[in-house]
Amino acid sequence: MSILQIKGTLIPIGGNEDKGFEEDEIHRLDYVEEGILAHVVREAGGKNAKIIIIPTASSIPVEVGENYLAAFATLGCTNVTVLDIRTQEDSEKADYINHIKAADCVMFSGGDQSKISKYIGDSTIHKLLLDRYKNDIGFVIAGTSAGAMAMSNEMIAGGSSAKSFVKGAVKMRKGLSFIPKLVIDTHFIQRGRFGRITEAIAKFPDVTGFGFAEDTGMIIKNGNDCTVIGSGMVIVFDSKNLTHNNQKVLDEGTPMTMANLTLHILANGDQYDIDAHHVLVLPIEAPFI
Repeated sequence: MSILQIKGTLIPIGGNEDKGFEEDEIHRLDYVEEGILAHVVREAGGKNAKIIIIPTASSIPVEVGENYLAAFATLGCTNVTVLDIRTQEDSEKADYINHIKAADCVMFSGGDQSKISKYIGDSTIHKLLLDRYKNDIGFVIAGTSAGAMAMSNEMIAGGSSAKSFVKGAVKMRKGLSFIPKLVIDTHFIQRGRFGRITEAIAKFPDVTGFGFAEDTGMIIKNGNDCTVIGSGMVIVFDSKNLTHNNQKVLDEGTPMTMANLTLHILANGDQYDIDAHHVLVLPIEAPFI
């Protein structure tokens, strides 16, 4: 999928985004004006946008759906629907397909990203989402936690953070391929997933890794131009200048070596160009301390 042809917007989120009723001190942005879901609403066209919630990844989809209905209601949204997709057959239902056709925004919840791949991947809904993301200006696909991880082609499906960065510790699976040039991990700071995403990059060195902290996301335009939103940070793993990567020659369970893997730490307002491997830190005139 050429980035020059992509007209839609992706918003991957690191999980645990502010929904307007948490008291956790990490959620320190003004919810209505600056919160991640407020950005989702604005990108989708405003309070009257048709927003579809898909809680397929969750083990408690009804509760998760209700939480998002309440969160978007707090933002004044008047047209929010939950599609409770739990089987491959659900992804072929005419009523559900019609909702996707009419949507301004589709948002995938957190949970187990493999459920998204299993129940939605290669379905009519998946093909429709790919087509609308490519061709419809203003169409938004958002996803938090598992919903963000499923956006890539090479999707992290599991793996222990404690044991990662030995060959074979990270499980990979095909995702929904909205943005094949990335591999995404979430809850990144809070769950110590540095090694996990690094092994994924070792396996697929032609992609860039994004590790999202909680309550942090990116608005991605044209399949390439990224702007950080939320209260935390995004760690970018850029393998463009790798000079050593021994992943292919090692036995399973062996520690790996990578040299000249470049990391960028980005926060609210910072920008990243995936193709150019370029960081634009805003405001550039801010003092260096």
